[in-house]
Amino acid sequence: MKTVIRAFFKTLRIVIGPFMLLGEFVTRPKGLVRPAASQAEVDQQCASLVLYQYKTCPFCIKVRQEMRRLALKVERLDAQHPGTHREALISGGGKAKVPCLKITDPAGNTQWLYESGEIIKYLRSRFASA
Repeated sequence: MKTVIRAFFKTLRIVIGPFMLLGEFVTRPKGLVRPAASQAEVDQQCASLVLYQYKTCPFCIKVRQEMRRLALKVERLDAQHPGTHREALISGGGKAKVPCLKITDPAGNTQWLYESGEIIKYLRSRFASA
Protein backbone atom coordinates (compact mmCIF):
# COMPACT_ATOMS: atom_id res chain seq x y z
CA MET A 1 0.00 0.00 0.00
CA LYS A 2 2.84 2.36 0.88
CA THR A 3 4.33 1.85 -2.60
CA VAL A 4 1.01 2.69 -4.26
CA ILE A 5 0.68 5.91 -2.26
CA ARG A 6 4.24 6.96 -3.10
CA ALA A 7 3.65 6.21 -6.78
CA PHE A 8 0.45 8.26 -6.71
CA PHE A 9 2.15 11.32 -5.22
CA LYS A 10 5.16 10.99 -7.51
CA THR A 11 2.83 10.91 -10.53
CA LEU A 12 0.93 13.89 -9.12
CA ARG A 13 4.19 15.87 -8.78
CA ILE A 14 5.18 14.99 -12.33
CA VAL A 15 1.81 16.14 -13.71
CA ILE A 16 1.26 19.26 -11.58
CA GLY A 17 4.92 20.34 -11.19
CA PRO A 18 5.32 22.00 -14.61
CA PHE A 19 2.10 23.98 -14.07
CA MET A 20 3.37 25.20 -10.69
CA LEU A 21 6.66 26.33 -12.25
CA LEU A 22 4.77 28.05 -15.06
CA GLY A 23 2.57 29.82 -12.50
CA GLU A 24 5.70 30.94 -10.63
CA PHE A 25 7.17 32.32 -13.85
CA VAL A 26 3.98 34.11 -14.92
CA THR A 27 3.39 35.72 -11.51
CA ARG A 28 7.00 36.82 -10.99
CA PRO A 29 7.05 39.96 -8.88
CA LYS A 30 9.06 42.98 -9.89
CA GLY A 31 12.23 43.25 -7.83
CA LEU A 32 13.01 46.05 -5.42
CA VAL A 33 15.25 48.67 -7.04
CA ARG A 34 18.12 49.90 -4.90
CA PRO A 35 21.07 52.17 -5.66
CA ALA A 36 24.04 50.17 -6.99
CA ALA A 37 26.07 50.55 -3.78
CA SER A 38 23.16 49.36 -1.62
CA GLN A 39 22.48 46.41 -3.93
CA ALA A 40 26.16 45.43 -3.81
CA GLU A 41 26.02 45.47 0.00
CA VAL A 42 22.85 43.34 -0.01
CA ASP A 43 24.47 40.89 -2.46
CA GLN A 44 27.46 40.61 -0.15
CA GLN A 45 25.18 39.88 2.83
CA CYS A 46 23.30 37.27 0.75
CA ALA A 47 26.55 35.33 0.28
CA SER A 48 26.07 34.02 3.83
CA LEU A 49 22.60 32.61 3.02
CA VAL A 50 21.64 29.33 1.35
CA LEU A 51 18.09 28.19 0.59
CA TYR A 52 17.48 24.45 0.57
CA GLN A 53 14.41 23.80 -1.55
CA TYR A 54 12.40 21.52 -3.84
CA LYS A 55 11.64 23.06 -7.22
CA THR A 56 7.89 22.41 -7.14
CA CYS A 57 7.22 22.79 -3.42
CA PRO A 58 4.55 25.51 -3.05
CA PHE A 59 6.15 26.83 0.15
CA CYS A 60 9.53 27.03 -1.59
CA ILE A 61 7.91 28.90 -4.48
CA LYS A 62 6.46 31.36 -1.95
CA VAL A 63 9.94 32.00 -0.50
CA ARG A 64 11.53 32.33 -3.96
CA GLN A 65 8.87 34.87 -4.96
CA GLU A 66 9.70 36.95 -1.86
CA MET A 67 13.41 36.70 -2.66
CA ARG A 68 12.66 38.07 -6.14
CA ARG A 69 10.50 40.84 -4.67
CA LEU A 70 13.38 41.85 -2.38
CA ALA A 71 15.96 41.43 -5.20
CA LEU A 72 18.05 38.93 -3.23
CA LYS A 73 20.67 36.73 -4.85
CA VAL A 74 20.59 33.79 -2.44
CA GLU A 75 22.18 30.49 -3.41
CA ARG A 76 19.52 27.81 -3.92
CA LEU A 77 20.22 24.11 -3.47
CA ASP A 78 17.82 21.35 -4.50
CA ALA A 79 17.48 18.88 -1.63
CA GLN A 80 14.69 16.77 -3.08
CA HIS A 81 16.77 13.83 -4.25
CA PRO A 82 19.33 11.89 -2.22
CA GLY A 83 22.77 13.44 -2.52
CA THR A 84 25.15 15.92 -0.95
CA HIS A 85 22.65 18.78 -0.60
CA ARG A 86 20.05 16.62 1.12
CA GLU A 87 22.68 15.09 3.41
CA ALA A 88 23.97 18.57 4.32
CA LEU A 89 20.42 19.66 5.15
CA ILE A 90 19.83 16.64 7.38
CA SER A 91 23.20 16.80 9.13
CA GLY A 92 23.11 20.57 9.66
CA GLY A 93 19.44 21.30 10.20
CA GLY A 94 18.41 17.96 11.63
CA LYS A 95 15.60 17.16 9.19
CA ALA A 96 14.90 16.91 5.47
CA LYS A 97 12.22 19.61 5.51
CA VAL A 98 12.04 22.46 3.02
CA PRO A 99 12.17 25.35 2.62
CA CYS A 100 15.13 25.79 4.92
CA LEU A 101 17.34 28.86 5.05
CA LYS A 102 20.88 28.32 6.25
CA ILE A 103 22.20 31.53 7.82
CA THR A 104 25.90 31.81 8.55
CA ASP A 105 27.06 34.82 10.56
CA PRO A 106 30.52 36.45 10.21
CA ALA A 107 31.82 34.44 13.20
CA GLY A 108 30.95 31.21 11.35
CA ASN A 109 27.95 30.25 13.49
CA THR A 110 25.15 28.61 11.55
CA GLN A 111 21.39 28.87 12.09
CA TRP A 112 18.87 26.74 10.19
CA LEU A 113 15.52 28.46 9.70
CA TYR A 114 12.53 26.34 8.64
CA GLU A 115 8.96 27.35 7.73
CA SER A 116 8.26 29.64 4.78
CA GLY A 117 6.54 32.26 6.92
CA GLU A 118 9.49 32.50 9.30
CA ILE A 119 11.96 32.69 6.41
CA ILE A 120 9.97 35.46 4.73
CA LYS A 121 9.69 37.38 8.00
CA TYR A 122 13.47 37.09 8.49
CA LEU A 123 14.24 38.22 4.92
CA ARG A 124 11.87 41.19 5.16
CA SER A 125 13.25 42.31 8.52
CA ARG A 126 16.82 42.09 7.27
CA PHE A 127 16.53 43.34 3.67
CA ALA A 128 13.28 45.24 3.09
CA SER A 129 14.68 48.53 4.36
CA ALA A 130 18.23 48.01 3.05
